[in-house]
Amino acid sequence: MKLTYFKKSFLCVLAGGTLLTTSCDSNEDNAPKGAYEHGVFITNEGQFTHTNAEVSYLSRDTTTFIPELFKQVNNRPLGDAAQSMTFIGDKAYIAVNNSEKIEVVDAYTFASTGVINGLKIPRYMAALNTTKAYVTEHVGYPYLGYTGTGRVAVLDLTTNTVTKTINVGLQPEGLLLHNGLLYVANSDDNTISVINTTTDAVVASLPVGEAPKHLVLDASNKIWVLRGGYSAPGALVKIDPANNHALTTYGFAPGELGAGQLTINGAKNTLYYSYGGKVYAMSTSATAAPGTALINRNAYGLGLDPETNLLYLGVGGYNSNGWAVRYQTSGAVIDSFQVRILPNGFSFR
Repeated sequence: MKLTYFKKSFLCVLAGGTLLTTSCDSNEDNAPKGAYEHGVFITNEGQFTHTNAEVSYLSRDTTTFIPELFKQVNNRPLGDAAQSMTFIGDKAYIAVNNSEKIEVVDAYTFASTGVINGLKIPRYMAALNTTKAYVTEHVGYPYLGYTGTGRVAVLDLTTNTVTKTINVGLQPEGLLLHNGLLYVANSDDNTISVINTTTDAVVASLPVGEAPKHLVLDASNKIWVLRGGYSAPGALVKIDPANNHALTTYGFAPGELGAGQLTINGAKNTLYYSYGGKVYAMSTSATAAPGTALINRNAYGLGLDPETNLLYLGVGGYNSNGWAVRYQTSGAVIDSFQVRILPNGFSFR
């Protein structure tokens, strides 16, 4: 497949075709907001203690692929260890954990618009609205001798500042907003912290088992948590917010250790998750976790495009460029693109 690399300033000249030709005429209402208004964005973690984190871009028709989008647009490195990227309004926020910052870029051009500092190992973000967001902070790494609590920082997106912090459990990871509450997975504390977004106070702590990592919301407004560490088999845990946070656990087979990523399809009725070096699919109406993997491949990153219903896996080692591999939801491989080191997440617009 031939891939075209181009900068946003030449979009209209190179694109051609009826759709983009119309978009590039004098009709301002139909004009594209930027070269990266739509597409797939791959977060590449990079090597820890190196400043080679990056974001790659792929158009949905796969004719445009840019391995180093941030560097190409901004002419500088992104930083050390990109953890996640979140679109909020007309901005994209990239949590760069070992650089202890969040890079803010224009969502349509990817040009830098600011930086949020004052963070300690930022991980994942969730936006209450276009002016207020939350980000989990590890605060420190246990293997470096840190033993204190993790926290959630409250962000003012109008000033790009931290307005307060909320103490939660050890090593908070994924987080999810639902019905005025923020749910935070404390991966080394075996709990989900529940925060009231009006008062920013912790109002509950839900014990879900070892090493909860990521959360998604299904079509029935049930919250699903992927958990699993290295001393006991993992599980999916369903939380019913309308029933006093009742828990239902779907255990995995013994011997399958290590929870990875969790995502959900556009209809919000099928879960996709990585565990024990494989990728699984599970209906939200299932009565037990599947025993057979959908894809027998270790996924460092996992995402599902709600527009195309295609699965994306990030694969590769710690010292060389990785790959973004596309799959049908049947598990059939489509194609792959060489990205940068440790592709750990996918964002879709």
